[in-house]
Amino acid sequence: MNNKKEVLIGFVIGIIANTVGTLLYIVLFSTLSITETFEAAVAQGHVGSLLALGALLNLGAFFAFLRLRRDQRARGVLLATVITALIILYYKVF
Repeated sequence: MNNKKEVLIGFVIGIIANTVGTLLYIVLFSTLSITETFEAAVAQGHVGSLLALGALLNLGAFFAFLRLRRDQRARGVLLATVITALIILYYKVF
């Protein structure tokens, strides 16, 4: 399979894992609804923290791809994690 396609698949899985992780954290540990929690995070400046907690699921995807010897997909997950880190940095600085 094409390397770029494999990296893209890993990137999409990384974004999905991050989104699911963020939503899972909100559902399990927040008493508010998803939209209320997100609005409160924006108001209090905690969006970066929410995204960072959601990115923890990327660890599982990354190491699963490495174990399965899908290095290009693991590279895509890593790329998604780096982009998430840049978004977190943006929210922390601005």
